[in-house]
Amino acid sequence: EGTIVSDKMQKTRVVEVEMVKQHPRYLKHYKVHRRFKAHDEKNEYRVGDRVMMEEVRPLSKEKRWVIISKL
Repeated sequence: EGTIVSDKMQKTRVVEVEMVKQHPRYLKHYKVHRRFKAHDEKNEYRVGDRVMMEEVRPLSKEKRWVIISKL
């Protein structure tokens, strides 16, 4: 689950996933961001959309995810 931050490539979207972690010693919560390239066959999703992704076989050098739905 993440937010699309780039739609400049054809059939590929960059999805940023935000996770909240807790420091083991100081117990403070902090956010961690990670970006994934995800396949979008019909070019239907745009920047700002919240989407659900699913892991699949490697589609290219960096693309191992496919967008399955919009939230």
